[in-house]
Amino acid sequence: MESHGTPLIDGFGRLHNNLRVSVTDRCNIRCLYCMPEKNVEFVPRAEILSFEEIERFVRIAAGLGVTKVRITGGEPLVRRDLDRLVRGLASIEGIREIALTTNGVLLAEQAEALRRAGLRRLNVHLDTLDRAKFVELTRRDELPRVLAGLEAAERAGFESIKINAVAVRGLFETDIVPLARFGREHGFQIRYIEFMPLDAQGLWDRSRVLLMEDILRVLGEEFGPLEPAPDPDPRAPALEYRFPDGRGSVGFIASVSRPFCLNCNRIRLTADGHLRYCLFALEETEVKSLLRGSAGDAEIRERIRRTVAAKWLGHEIQQAGFVPPPRPMYAIGG
Repeated sequence: MESHGTPLIDGFGRLHNNLRVSVTDRCNIRCLYCMPEKNVEFVPRAEILSFEEIERFVRIAAGLGVTKVRITGGEPLVRRDLDRLVRGLASIEGIREIALTTNGVLLAEQAEALRRAGLRRLNVHLDTLDRAKFVELTRRDELPRVLAGLEAAERAGFESIKINAVAVRGLFETDIVPLARFGREHGFQIRYIEFMPLDAQGLWDRSRVLLMEDILRVLGEEFGPLEPAPDPDPRAPALEYRFPDGRGSVGFIASVSRPFCLNCNRIRLTADGHLRYCLFALEETEVKSLLRGSAGDAEIRERIRRTVAAKWLGHEIQQAGFVPPPRPMYAIGG
């Protein structure tokens, strides 16, 4: 693979090799902490990047040292023929890992094709195993399809299957232990995610965040004190803890109580062709016009470099002056 100068290092010395690519802002469920139930405004389909445009961008980023790609949405599996994009990305020299974050509703139908195309790692969003509560949280009765999708993913033989659960105080407490048991039974790692200020309805308040320490306490009461995993990856977003009997582990994405900004190695490409250096960034770098115009690869490389160079030290969720990004999570890419 042809390398193009120095790797993507920002002004704080952080090396960037991880690219998250949103393929759509549309979704087939309506989680109450993410999207309104009705009258959601989506980007016009003509403004969404094509697979060919995404592949070109990833190929250029790979030449700058990007080795990992995670496909996100919205819900990425609503994008038709997604396995074709996975196959194209897997063929790019330098890309060593392709992962997908999904709500799992359409996973049963697509798991095998995605695995054959080169997808190796899955994160499935699931907040509860209670069907009535699932309907309450997502406004859709799709829990059986999500569970079927997880079964299909197991059969397909993915290298890693993790379950992402958003911890909202007052909603999530009774799901902590059942999800942990489910993960231990199936060999899935449950990742508890502190509720972040990225919802479209302005529901977030720090008092509604169920903190990592609270979840750890509940798990400890049920299973015994969990221990931090040895030799953690300092660049991984999740803090891992092992069950005392050795049967599996859980992860915590504690963006509110324990931000991991100082080790961040990620950049993001939105479905409508904007590059972001942080999930919470207040600014974006437009690249779609370059991909659709006559710009050469060198110009796109320079725009990527400038975006990374401008990256801030980190978000300030824990500070009184925090300002949420102008776009909600589903429009940025999970």
